[in-house]
Amino acid sequence: MTVRRDFQESVRCRPDLVIGREELFGSARDQLDSGGSVLLHGPAGIGKSTVLRALAEEYGATARRVLRCSATESESHLPFLALADLLGLALEEVAPRLPTAQLTALESALTGRGESSLQRDGLALRLAVLSALRALAEQGPVLIVADDLQWLDPASAELLGFAARRLGDTPVQMLCAVRTEDEAYDRHLAACPPGTLSVRLGPLSRTDLTTLLNHRGYDGLPRSTVREVHRTSGGNPLFALELGRVLAENPAPPRPGEPLPVPTSLRALVLSRLDLLSVEARRTLLLASAGARPTLALLHAAGREHAEAECAQAAELGLLAIETDDPAVRFAHPLISAALYAEAPAQERRAVHAALSTAAFDPIERARHLALATTGTDPDVADRLAEAAALARDRGAPSVAASLGLLAARHTPAAGEPGPDERRLRAAEDAITAGEADLARDIARDVLSRALLPAERVRAWMVVIESAGQALGDVDAVFPQALADAGDDPSLLALVRYQLAWRALVVEGDFTEARQEAAHAAELAARAGDRRTELMARAFQASTETLMGHPDAAATTARALEEPQDPYVACHHNGVGYARYRWLLMSDQLTEARATIITLLREVRRRGMVESEVHYLRMCAETELRAGHCGRALDLSRESLRLARDAGIGESASAMLASLAEASGGDTERALGLAREAVGHAEEDGDQMYLSRALAALGYAQFVAGEPRAAVESLGRVRELELGLGITDPARGRWHGDLAEALLLVGEHCQAQQVIDEAREHAVRLGRESVVAVLDRAEALARAARGDHETAVAQLTSAQDRLGKLGNGLDEARAAFALARLRARRAEDPARRRAAYDEAVRLFRRCRALPWLRQVDEALQAPQPEPAPPARDPLDALDGLASMERQVAALVMEGATNREIASRLFVSVKTVEATLTRVYRKLGIRSRVDIVRLAAGRRAR
Repeated sequence: MTVRRDFQESVRCRPDLVIGREELFGSARDQLDSGGSVLLHGPAGIGKSTVLRALAEEYGATARRVLRCSATESESHLPFLALADLLGLALEEVAPRLPTAQLTALESALTGRGESSLQRDGLALRLAVLSALRALAEQGPVLIVADDLQWLDPASAELLGFAARRLGDTPVQMLCAVRTEDEAYDRHLAACPPGTLSVRLGPLSRTDLTTLLNHRGYDGLPRSTVREVHRTSGGNPLFALELGRVLAENPAPPRPGEPLPVPTSLRALVLSRLDLLSVEARRTLLLASAGARPTLALLHAAGREHAEAECAQAAELGLLAIETDDPAVRFAHPLISAALYAEAPAQERRAVHAALSTAAFDPIERARHLALATTGTDPDVADRLAEAAALARDRGAPSVAASLGLLAARHTPAAGEPGPDERRLRAAEDAITAGEADLARDIARDVLSRALLPAERVRAWMVVIESAGQALGDVDAVFPQALADAGDDPSLLALVRYQLAWRALVVEGDFTEARQEAAHAAELAARAGDRRTELMARAFQASTETLMGHPDAAATTARALEEPQDPYVACHHNGVGYARYRWLLMSDQLTEARATIITLLREVRRRGMVESEVHYLRMCAETELRAGHCGRALDLSRESLRLARDAGIGESASAMLASLAEASGGDTERALGLAREAVGHAEEDGDQMYLSRALAALGYAQFVAGEPRAAVESLGRVRELELGLGITDPARGRWHGDLAEALLLVGEHCQAQQVIDEAREHAVRLGRESVVAVLDRAEALARAARGDHETAVAQLTSAQDRLGKLGNGLDEARAAFALARLRARRAEDPARRRAAYDEAVRLFRRCRALPWLRQVDEALQAPQPEPAPPARDPLDALDGLASMERQVAALVMEGATNREIASRLFVSVKTVEATLTRVYRKLGIRSRVDIVRLAAGRRAR
């Protein structure tokens, strides 16, 4: 196969050069930086030349001379051609430095004059190449960049290898790429210096492939199509880009159940050997290409009597990869199967599907093949497809169910019962369950373009809203239309009101309105006998009340758990099972919470509920993080983030939790990057709920990274947001202790105590024992800053003991670390000072909390603990208030109420409350009364 290349393309105008190759690119760069050489290898189209260009562009700037050659198959028979590419332009420069015999032999080889050959001038030529490279290297480092080593003419390869083996410490490095399929790459190392690093380029992941397609402008493809591109291309970048190009150029997407269209450019690449097959063998392979899981038994059942011999013939030509112990018929590359199917005429395809519709062993496969063998509408075929979709749904394959549902709709007559649009909507709902939001949205929009029935229209609107995910602000215009279509039908109104509850929470950040809408939706659903919607609304109401610290939260949760239950709602990530898990976690019942979330995760995986799986993986990570199992939390959070990015679902929340896990057990720089990504997603979506969580993660990462002022700023925003949202339960984000400790580090002692007191009031009221213990840890540090050492030690000892008993391993270790710091300050003997940290080190190691262990190391290496900055005089801060803050403070001094201030300044009461919160923070005070006292104190001066 010959793959087109543009070796001169600038690296700076290509953002996709090393997508998915960052780690191996870094390894190759390190090798070059250390003076070594690199050999890139992998199959055709895998991206070797792309990475080669990127490395050559980056590292070539440090070399005095870059010598390049790029061989081709058609020129590989011409002797010394690669050598001429490398040294032709340098011959005049090195000629004076070469002995006459060597120069004569080299000139003859490079110019083609004379009859130079390896047999005739072997030693002279070999020494001439070595001498030429040494002469060039005397002026500075030399980099040899050679692409497609497999096409290097044998003479040039021999000479290059001879020189490479003898360069020694001469500053000559090689950066080469070679195409390897199944054969070993070792023999190509003979043309490279000893110690050359070999780097194999493998297929791209689906996430990296999506990024690559987006960079090339193919970003409008549905995720289901991108997934098929990844499967068909085998992760090969060149193949994927060609498939993306033809899909982008084709206005009609592939029909459900059919393979992707394969462009002519790729068909030529993979089917060049097809003409060598017999006609019968080609028919057998076409049958195999149409089957989902072809086996020899299936081929026999479909009428291919000589399948073994015909498959063996295909295997000899490299089209199939057959293993003696495996009955499956596997193509050497998925693209071969797709290209073979694309080449076949439509009539032959239908005949193949007709044969498989009776030969396939699985009822779902039989139904799919029957649909693809049938043209036009057919109620019997449609019914069989609908039954197969239901079976796929029960098996936990909603993506398959969606595909079959669309096929069923295509074969359903317009006057059928159920109608084609009803079946399309069921397919859209299956697509939502499978995490294919873009497919679901497209189906719903298509139905809305012609549907007249209110039930169908409202159902389609619900799909549009669901497919928006957290970006509910983007579908604001949908809600009035959905309400209009629902009319006064309680069952339809319940669906719309439930989504309005989510909008109130996510877009408006109004817990009170969200709670009221959820309660209203539950009542409407109960009146209509819609138990599923009723339970979903009750679960939402319970979760909202829990976060609000509402006194009815426990009663609402119990009501949501009443029988009869709906199995779908019971395991849904917004259902009653999740509401119970969140209650357990916030109530410090970690063992029960872990058992609950693991059960939920197992069930949604069985059902193929991708969005719920992303959510529950994240919750499993959060539970393990609370328990102090940082390594396990890191693995789970990374898995959740990979799945979220792959499906395009819950990326903000998964990045947020991954940041917390990285800051606790991984890499703080990665934690900061993920947290900022989560903040960006939440701000872009207008999601107030997750914005506060993302900012809390950012603040924690900044705190762990040793940036207390940045942490104060981020966590201060969280405080303002949650005050505006009406969130009072400190167990929701558990950021209060971090904010208080960061404030202490920057000298804001009064404000730190205010944060502790406010959070403690709610934590005690709601019985949040672990939160109280964490606040005790922060308060002990505040006491120590005031010089009350003995009380601080006692409070920390108690907090550590209680956190350990509650199973909060990481917070227990942090309490031990704080205690060690206090004791180390009093230890004059360095040995005793080191011993003070032994318990913290043991606990952090048990948690695998690597960033915290690094903090212990830094504390041990510090000659003396740095004293806390002195407390700031609050009077000095009055002049530091912003304009709005000064106006609000002045009106407070006059005795105006918040409502009166809002009226006089033409702002909302919430704005006044938020401004006052900032004033309190900046002045280090707690109430309006303190503002008046400060003003009086200033006048007294």
